[in-house]
Amino acid sequence: MPIQTRPAQKDFLWLNLRELPYFRSMLRSVEAAFYQDLDLPAPLLDVGCGDGHFAQVSFERILDVGLDPWHGPIQEAGARHNYRLLTEANGAQMPYPDQAFSCAISNSVLEHIPEVEKVLDETCRVLKPGAPFIFCVPNNRFNDSLSITRALEKLHLKGLANLYRRFFTRISRHNHMDSPETWTKRLEQAGFVVEKWWHYFSPRAQAVFEWGHYFGVPSLITHFLFRRWILVPSRWNLALTYRSVQAFATAEACKDGVYTFYITRRA
Repeated sequence: MPIQTRPAQKDFLWLNLRELPYFRSMLRSVEAAFYQDLDLPAPLLDVGCGDGHFAQVSFERILDVGLDPWHGPIQEAGARHNYRLLTEANGAQMPYPDQAFSCAISNSVLEHIPEVEKVLDETCRVLKPGAPFIFCVPNNRFNDSLSITRALEKLHLKGLANLYRRFFTRISRHNHMDSPETWTKRLEQAGFVVEKWWHYFSPRAQAVFEWGHYFGVPSLITHFLFRRWILVPSRWNLALTYRSVQAFATAEACKDGVYTFYITRRA
C-alpha cells in the first residue's frame, strides 16, 4: 500500500552523516523521516535499540524503554541519555509484564534475527490491545537488485551472481529478506493486524548504498582505532559527500523499493 510522506522538518541526512558512514546515513535519514507523522503513544518500547543513535536523531522526545541483547551498543545508548530505561536482554525473552506498552518500534532490526517469530510473539505479548507496532526491513527484492548481482547476470555469470548474493547477505547479517505477503502471515500468526505498508529505497539508491560498503572501509578503520566513524564531522569536510548522496536519500515510497515500512497493530 504505497504512500508518500511530506518533506521532513529536520535535515536527517546531515544529522546522520556527521556520525555515520554515508551509506548508513542515507538509509537512516529516509527511515527517520517516515516516523515524523506517526502517532507513537507512550510508554514506547524500542525493540533492538542498538547504540541509540537512531532514536537520538529521529525523535525529539525521550523514549521510554530500549531493549537490545548486545552489551557494547546498549552502553553507548546509555551515554546518549535518550531512553528512560535500557534493558540488556534477548527480544525472545523480554523481562516485561503483559500489556506493558502502548507502542513498539523496531528499525532495521528484525531482518537480523534468526528466530524472528519468537520476538514477534514477545512484542505482541508486551503490547496493549490496539497498540501500534511499527518497523522496517529489507524485502525480497534486495539481493536481486544489487548492482553487482545485476551486472554479473547480464554477463551470464549466474554462479558468480549467486556467490555475490551470499557474500552480501553475510556482510549485511541478513536472515530475513521477505515479501509483504510473508511478513503479513508471520505477523498475523503472532497476533498483529497489518494496517499499511510501503516499499522505499530504489535500486539506484541501493547501488549507492551497496558501494558504500567498500568505499566506507576507511571509516571502518577509523571506528576501530578511535571509536568514531567520522573524525571531522564538519560541514566543510562532508559537503561533497552530502551533495553526492542527497538525491538518493528521499523519503518517498517507490514500487520497486528494496526496503519495506510496516504499520501494524496488536489485535
